[in-house]
Order: sequence, then structure tokens, then C-alpha cells
Amino acid sequence: MTYFNNIEQEARRLAEWLDLAKEQGADTSALEAKILGFIAEAKEKAKRLQPTSDFKYIEPDELEEIRALRNKSARILPLSLTDDELYDRILGAWLGRCAGCVLGAPVEGRDREFIKAWAHKLGQRYPLDDYWMDYPGIPRNHYTDPIDCFVKRGMDHVGSDDDLAYTVLGLLILEDYGIDFTTEDVGAAWLKYLPMACTAEEVALENLKKDVLPAEAAEIDNPFIEWIGADIRSDPWGYAAPGLPELAAQMAYKDAYLSHRRNGVYGAMFFSAVIAAALTVSDMRRAVEIGAAEIPNTSRLYESIVETVEWVDKDKDWERTCGRIYEKYRGMSICHTFNNTAITVSALLYSDGDFERAITLAVMGGIDTDCNGATAGSILGAAVGSKNIPKKWIEPFNDRLTTYLINSGEHRITDLARRTWEIAKKCRARFG
Repeated sequence: MTYFNNIEQEARRLAEWLDLAKEQGADTSALEAKILGFIAEAKEKAKRLQPTSDFKYIEPDELEEIRALRNKSARILPLSLTDDELYDRILGAWLGRCAGCVLGAPVEGRDREFIKAWAHKLGQRYPLDDYWMDYPGIPRNHYTDPIDCFVKRGMDHVGSDDDLAYTVLGLLILEDYGIDFTTEDVGAAWLKYLPMACTAEEVALENLKKDVLPAEAAEIDNPFIEWIGADIRSDPWGYAAPGLPELAAQMAYKDAYLSHRRNGVYGAMFFSAVIAAALTVSDMRRAVEIGAAEIPNTSRLYESIVETVEWVDKDKDWERTCGRIYEKYRGMSICHTFNNTAITVSALLYSDGDFERAITLAVMGGIDTDCNGATAGSILGAAVGSKNIPKKWIEPFNDRLTTYLINSGEHRITDLARRTWEIAKKCRARFG
């Protein structure tokens, strides 16, 4: 499909013409009002557009309808880990998410050709085998921490990033409301802990502040409902449900419904189920299959996942598969669910269960690199455990993680894992 990418350029050019006219003494108020009126009318028409008759996908929003369209699969997997082994797996997932996020943050939003060129400019190995030595661009803050803490020369803890703040927030939701939490509880937690948000989350948060009901917060002026935001919130539900992919997907659904719809929700359900499976299944292909069995097999996301797996099998070459992904999703937002899921799935499958290879491939794939690196690291960390993650990826953190959450700014990663482990044991005892 062709995306309407040129509208931003044309809008900027129009604004410059209007500014020039004003500077040269013209009255532009009538034309500006006409333009804004047309935009408002066009937005309303766009919201009401319906799929064409040849749109073959069935993509419900209600959980029971979603479940009715799933593949048959095991919903409860055997868990043979001791309590200590389970803790190590959960700690591995937390540390893996941190490592992938930190690796991806300096090149967030860049494409794979830029990333390759940046590695060569710094004299770093490619494929990557360590954190970045430096970041492109000028010194800046990444949320509340200097970007320096995401590169080797300044790294002494895990800095603030939305991909990690939402993981901590998920744990807080589980602690505050229990595993039977509701979408209404998620909304209350956002108002309590979230000082800011982006895209779909920003829309939902602002709607909540206007007393919009949580069940409707995603539905008012929100064109981001199929973007990646709910995906990056999916990890704690998988951590809390080891070997329970259906339950993990159910919790992800309740969380995602606050801000997303359709494939934006399915992405969160998929990745939470993959993580839940990875805590008991070491084979990445099997984990991906289990995750895909929690979303409608009639959806575009399911089709994308299956297609990515087929490309991996056919190509047997990561660069070639990555090229296919770029070609198919050319023009799509870098924050969308489809393209980033494809990059992450390909990284998982090409990793052959190797932690370092998973996070580096996910980041080298470009686009939303901190999200994809974090998700790949979370899944492989869950599969291999903290003891099997190379020290170079975790020792620089000094067991410290900061967030921008209200009254929840600094944490020990081992403590976050311990608290998650306590919930996971209770969850498994109840449902497993």
C-alpha cells in the first residue's frame, strides 16, 4: 500500500507561505480559518471510512471474539523449574529487557543502513557485539537521564526510557490490584504514576484526565491505536504468568485496551504470550508459535508473523529477510506494530537462542530500536536466565534502573525481579 507521507511536507510548506504572507503585511486569518475547518471536516470523514469489500481480515476488539478466532494450542505449559531457577529466568528477562533497550536507545528511529554506517564510523564491529561507544547527534536528555548513560563511556545504570517505565508500571499494577486487575485499574494507575506519555498513550492519558471512561479512552481522536505502544507494555504480564500464555495474553489485553484496538492490542497479546512461553520453552520458533496462537488467525498481524517466519525459512539470511520487511512496510510509521513485530520475530528466529545475537539483530534492524531490542532481550533473557547472559551486557548497570514514574523513580533490578517472582509463583499456583 501507499502511505500519505507527503502531507506533512505540503503542510509545512503551506505554513511557511502563510507566515511569509503575514510578514509581508497580508491578513491571512480568513484563509487560516478555512484551512483549519477543512482539516477538521476531513478528519471526521477519515474516521468514518469503512474497509472496501475485498478487505479479507476479521479483527475483533472483544476478548471472547478474539479467542474464538485463535489457532488450537496449549494454553498451560508444564513448568519444571525450581523456585530459584524461576527467579533466575525472571531476572534474566528483566536484565535482558534493560540490555536490549540500552543498546537500541542511541539509534532509535534510525534505519539499518544508518546503523551499519554508524558502527563503521565508530570503528565498532558489525554485526554489533557490544554497547555503542557514542551516540549520533548532539548531547541531550533521553527522558530524565543524559543520553550518555546509554553508551559505554557514560553507562553506570539503566536510564529512564518508556520501554522500561511501562515494565515497572505493570509490576506496580499487579502489586496494587492483583492479577485480576481491570482496564479501569490500569487507568487509575496511569493517573497515579504516569507524568507523560506519547502517541496512543498520550491520547488515552489526556482522555482519562478529562474523565473519559477507561473503556472509551482509546476511542477519542486516536489514530495511533495500531502502533507499538501496547507492545512495549506487554512484558510484565508474561513475567507474571510463566508457562501460562493464555493468561499472559488476557492480562495484556486488559492493559492494551486502555489505549489501543485491533492489531495494537494483538501485538501486546502476542509478545506477552511469547514471554510466558519462553520461561518454559527454550526454542524460539515454538515460543513464537505459542504466542501467535493467542491472537486471531484472521488478522493482519497474524499474517505478518506467519509471513516473517516463512521468509526466515526461505532466506536463511538475516539481511535478506530484513530487506523484505523494509520493502513490505515502506512508508509505515517507525512506531507501528507490524514492521517492528516483523523485525523482532526475525531477530528471535535468526538468534538460534543466543542472547547477544537476538538483541543485536533486533537493534541492527533499525526503526524502533529500543523497543525491538528490549522485547528481544526480554524474551531471550527469559529463555536463558540471568546466569547465561554475558556479563558485558549486564554488569555496567550496577543493578540500578531509573524511571520517570511518579514516586517510583529508582529501583534495584534484582528487587524488581524478586517482586515479579513472588507474583509469578502465586499466579502459577492458582492457574497452573
